[in-house]
Amino acid sequence: MRMVSGFTLLLSALLLMMSVFQAGQLAAGGSSFEKGVAAASDVTTEPSFFESLVNFLTNPYVVPILLSIAGLGLLLELFTPGIGFPGGIGLFALILYFYAHTVAGHAGFGTIALLVFGLLLVMVEVVLPGGIIGFFGLAAIFGSIFLAGQDVKTTAIAVLFALIIASVGMVIVVKIFGKRLHLFKRIILNDSTSTESGYVSTVNRPELVGKTAFSLTALRPSGTIELGDERIDVVSEGRFIDAGKNVKIIKVEGSRIVVRELESKEEEI
Repeated sequence: MRMVSGFTLLLSALLLMMSVFQAGQLAAGGSSFEKGVAAASDVTTEPSFFESLVNFLTNPYVVPILLSIAGLGLLLELFTPGIGFPGGIGLFALILYFYAHTVAGHAGFGTIALLVFGLLLVMVEVVLPGGIIGFFGLAAIFGSIFLAGQDVKTTAIAVLFALIIASVGMVIVVKIFGKRLHLFKRIILNDSTSTESGYVSTVNRPELVGKTAFSLTALRPSGTIELGDERIDVVSEGRFIDAGKNVKIIKVEGSRIVVRELESKEEEI
């Protein structure tokens, strides 16, 4: 279910981004035609709703907000189990950013193509995690954002602001809703080890020193002994010990237990 959500989000992004350039070119063309007619007839016209919208979305104070919403929404979608809503909001904000800058004439076909290429690499990273492909995908996406910006300095400030806001937002969401949303479930190991599942931790057992046991296997020099009802992995001191011999535990060093074969006199004692 989680993989389907990721595919749906990224495929939607690709389809929408492919149409952004066409829509932006048409809108930009219409705007230029209207300006040409207005100039020829020397008539002053009020900006249309879409022109006002583009001016608003390309405002240096609005761009950081758009990128912050896009970054936070897409990050939440990547690290939550397929909610869909945060990713949709983030994707919509990203589309608004590129649409407005395309209509304004700041972004061209190459910029949109770079963005689509970056999204494709991210899609591959989702299917085949490795890190390198995802890194280049993110680099392509950031590169397209800079190319679409009005100037490097303004865009850099907007991106930095967006990264800070997205990071702070993620921390807040993790603190408040982390357990409820199971954030980072994909990248954090949740499996636990217990004695019920057959796991036995390695502990120091100094109380075994001096006890006698029975060698179940030949110790060459490692093997297994039986102490009561417990089987213990040990190593012999210096020489090999055959199976079926009585041994004495003489040293315990963490998980390393050293035994020595009992001599006949010791067995009698």
